[in-house]
Amino acid sequence: MSETHWENNLRAVHERGVQAWKAGRRSPETMFSPEDTAFLASIGCTTQELFDFVDDLLDWGEPDLATVIDVQGIRRDYFQQVMNGKFPATIASMADLPAKSASVDGISWLPRLIVKARLKLRGEMPRDLMYGCGGDRPFLRQIHMTLGGFLKLVWECGANDREIVEAVKRSAGRA
Repeated sequence: MSETHWENNLRAVHERGVQAWKAGRRSPETMFSPEDTAFLASIGCTTQELFDFVDDLLDWGEPDLATVIDVQGIRRDYFQQVMNGKFPATIASMADLPAKSASVDGISWLPRLIVKARLKLRGEMPRDLMYGCGGDRPFLRQIHMTLGGFLKLVWECGANDREIVEAVKRSAGRA
């Protein structure tokens, strides 16, 4: 599937999700058709993940479609290149996440966001967790990073938390 083709499909599915939400179909099960669900699966996205993006957009005004395409493009690449188009056998538990108050080098939220980004990349997000939630977005603005940029950073750094922390500190002007 070409870059333009999958992005156009995602735009169309997102728009159908917006229209479904406005019509009162506000759950992942009712928002998307079987065809939409199959397309999302082909790019490593669940209906829950796209539902969360649509729901937050219509409730809070963000994330916009360009951000969704950026994040899902990175997940799609990881899904295809690293995971060979296979979904994981397990989904993480909310108990696997650091507390919202956890910090590293005086930066609260960062330990949790690192774990969330890794779960997003691997497709292991618990249903009750959103990469790009109302806590993530203001944190990333504060450190001058985007949802997609942070996700790509986590992919590039792999298991090296220290490299991620140092990149965040540089971006935030704290290095």
